[in-house]
Amino acid sequence: MTDTHVSEPPRPGSLFGPDSQFHRFFNDPRWALAMVRATVLEAAHPRIGAALTDNSTFVAHPWRRLRNTLVSLQRMFGPDDDARRKEAARLNRLHARLSGTDARDRPYDATDPEVRAWVVATLFESSVTMCRLSGQPLDQETMERLYAEYHAFLAALGDAPGHLPPTLAEFWPYYDHMVEEVLENTEALRIILYKLFDHLPAPPLLNGLPTVWAAGRAFAGPVIGMVTVASLPESFRRRAGLPEVPGARTLMQGAYLAAGLARFLPENWLRTENLTELLSLTWPPDSDAGELARAATLTALRGRMKRAGALLRLVTPFPVPPSGPAEDPPTRRSADEFFTAVLDQTGNGYLDWPDLASMARELSTRLDLDEPAETRLYQAFAEWWRELQAALDTDGDGRVSKEEYAAAVPSLAGPALIRVAEVLFDATDADGNQYIDADEYRTLFRTGFRRTVADAEGRYSRAAFVKDFLSFMSGRRRSTPYDPLLAGA
Repeated sequence: MTDTHVSEPPRPGSLFGPDSQFHRFFNDPRWALAMVRATVLEAAHPRIGAALTDNSTFVAHPWRRLRNTLVSLQRMFGPDDDARRKEAARLNRLHARLSGTDARDRPYDATDPEVRAWVVATLFESSVTMCRLSGQPLDQETMERLYAEYHAFLAALGDAPGHLPPTLAEFWPYYDHMVEEVLENTEALRIILYKLFDHLPAPPLLNGLPTVWAAGRAFAGPVIGMVTVASLPESFRRRAGLPEVPGARTLMQGAYLAAGLARFLPENWLRTENLTELLSLTWPPDSDAGELARAATLTALRGRMKRAGALLRLVTPFPVPPSGPAEDPPTRRSADEFFTAVLDQTGNGYLDWPDLASMARELSTRLDLDEPAETRLYQAFAEWWRELQAALDTDGDGRVSKEEYAAAVPSLAGPALIRVAEVLFDATDADGNQYIDADEYRTLFRTGFRRTVADAEGRYSRAAFVKDFLSFMSGRRRSTPYDPLLAGA
């Protein structure tokens, strides 16, 4: 008799949490390259590409979008079953609000299980590819385990089995078919490759240092684009007409190898949680003393970077503005600047419902709202959009251009916007005592009370909250807590 060893399938409980293969990849520097590659492959799907173009904030607010994605993945693959169920319900509600038609009148729906299966497929395949390109290919058992984890991810979302092939052997023909028959050179793909990388706004840590960021982006943007294109399947590159730059494959392999070597750095340097903190420059309300100490260190680091940026401007031969009397920095945005920084959340040059929906989505995410409160907030924003559309859409095309907005220079503080402020106050006031305390404030803004916010008893009243919100949304004031929340990249 011959003994045949059959590997035992992973236990269901081990598919999530710190023992999962995904958890190990999540803190792997190579995964940053894999995530970019997976995002491009997602955007090449015509239905996903249309949804991204119409609804996503990845152009105007890429760092905020990245942070929210990382936090969501942490919740879905973490060890807490209740947190996973809550996040899955939140994602399903978010996807249910994303539907429409593309430029060729083809419908898209973010709840389509076939579309969600392709999103998971790109994450799995790009994780496998990142290991191969960095000279550390996965063995069969590890690939099987990772594939089972992604299946469990779809199951946690409530998707019925069958849309993602059940076995790894069946996955590869499915993937080849999608690449060769379904993917297209979509507008979303072109935006990512040829606009986003070249015009990427500064992350929070470098905000206010345009010279430093512009110098880094001028080099890094094209490199990231070339590395990403070179890593895509060759058959798709040819069919989509993506350029093959000489030396790009060598550059790609070098980038993956270099990222792979980073695994020898101290473990606490590579934690994704540290990246999410850098992307917001704020700490959650339950921060312990160690986290608050890191916040102080980060603030000091940013101060040094500002001084370095000032020195760089002194030694760089850029035109120097004529000298004159010192002026205080402006406290108000122009109408054009306010439109671009705050109202046009999707970055398409127009104000329409997806822009206000993205505001509602970001606020709901910050507050971690349940279904009833989230729905009330979306409904309040929908009422505001109808009010804005009636007042500003002079040509009747269903959206508001920058010119229409600037020509009217409206006072936006109408009844509907006041309703948005009141609903947001109620959502933030978790204990319902009609005041926002320090912890509730930090939950929304991820920072402590400002000097002018709290009253003598350390509370933020409804009247003061509504007034400040309206001042930001209609008065276009700078340097408010809403700037990093709604205007930050």
